[in-house]
Amino acid sequence: MKEREVVISCYEMFKLVSDYMDENVDPELRARMEKHFRGCKHCAAILDGTRNVVRLVGDERTFDVPPSFSQRLRYRLAEHIKTLKGPRH
Repeated sequence: MKEREVVISCYEMFKLVSDYMDENVDPELRARMEKHFRGCKHCAAILDGTRNVVRLVGDERTFDVPPSFSQRLRYRLAEHIKTLKGPRH
């Protein structure tokens, strides 16, 4: 009798991506995750994005931003949030 393959969901993948990157999953689960990454563009993008964040955070290089940057950023975020909420009636 052939054993049925257990499918892993995108939700489970999202929860386990950090453990996967840290090589903290058992070989059977790792193989299922790798198969899922090959077949799911969304989860592959999450893995790539997570790797990029880890790479950026671990990068020792820093850069200075202009003093007014955080003020401009807050203003732009507030404006963007207003557009998402739409007009109030």
